[in-house]
Amino acid sequence: MKINPILQSQLSMQSDIPLYSQLVSIIRRNISAGALPAGALLPSETELCRAFNVSRSTVRQAIGALEADGLVTRKQGRGTFVAEPKMRRRAENVYSFTSEISALGMTPSSTILEYEIISPPTEIADRLEMGVHATPVYRFVRIRNVDGQPLILETSYYPIYIYPKLTRELLETHSFYSLLYEEGIMPFSALDTYQAVSMSREEAEILNCKPGDCAFSVERRTRTETGIVYEFTLSLIRADRVKLEINLQRDGVTFARSIDA
Repeated sequence: MKINPILQSQLSMQSDIPLYSQLVSIIRRNISAGALPAGALLPSETELCRAFNVSRSTVRQAIGALEADGLVTRKQGRGTFVAEPKMRRRAENVYSFTSEISALGMTPSSTILEYEIISPPTEIADRLEMGVHATPVYRFVRIRNVDGQPLILETSYYPIYIYPKLTRELLETHSFYSLLYEEGIMPFSALDTYQAVSMSREEAEILNCKPGDCAFSVERRTRTETGIVYEFTLSLIRADRVKLEINLQRDGVTFARSIDA
């Protein structure tokens, strides 16, 4: 019986890269190389846990990140399968920092500066389309790092009802998108609004830049397949390390970011 190529790889226990992220990279690599064609069945959770000596939570987090990216799809009672290319293309437009940076062969990490539960100001409630009876929201401020260097200063807002058990400790050790996946919440569409700005002294200090340096200010709203807004994020991205590429074609538009090492 042919061994699934995923099970022929190994995780590095000495690496600073989280185990779930290493597993994501292994599966992604096999899909990209054609070793796992569309429709191929992935090993079961039990097989992955045994082969890589990791917990079921680690495996579920990795599969959740892959499904959020549209690379795999779960079928109840049958298992997890490699998604069709057309499904992948749709999902590639939905941004996940961890997946994007890992796919570039770089190491993503986050530093949490603030974490709190608040009653949202009117402006934030409006962005989340909560109406007059706004529920409490999570607010957290993070520095998004690439290979240990700060790239993005990010402030995010999420209604607490989408994941009531979130803690600062969970946020420090898990991809929030993969935690949401376990609750059946996945991004279906997102709207990003970009604006060129100059950094303040405080922002520049956090991102290891000079006051007045250029940056991209980005507002993002993310929706579920049913159209519910569950994420509003404000990001400040260093413009000296990021380039935006927009490809215009007759049948559509594609958008990509490149990051200087």
